[in-house]
Amino acid sequence: MSSNNQNQPGLVASHAQYAKGAAEETIGNVTGNQAWKASGAQDKSQAVDAMKSAAQNRDASQGYGGVEEKAGSLVGCEGMQKEGAGSKKD
Repeated sequence: MSSNNQNQPGLVASHAQYAKGAAEETIGNVTGNQAWKASGAQDKSQAVDAMKSAAQNRDASQGYGGVEEKAGSLVGCEGMQKEGAGSKKD
């Protein structure tokens, strides 16, 4: 059971890392700064890998779906919204 509680923070942190990477990449695209673009792309890639790993091991019955869905909406992460909607406790 404790591993389930550890997976949720990992999943949320991964989504936050993805949003950070997307922002860095956008800044790099706007300014033409290759270092920002590369850093953003790397953050996004690492976040996707971490999200996949955390999602495989999570227990959808924990009821974090509503929170995850709202957080996904706030940061503009469609995957997070879908994951949250799929694991909401009724």
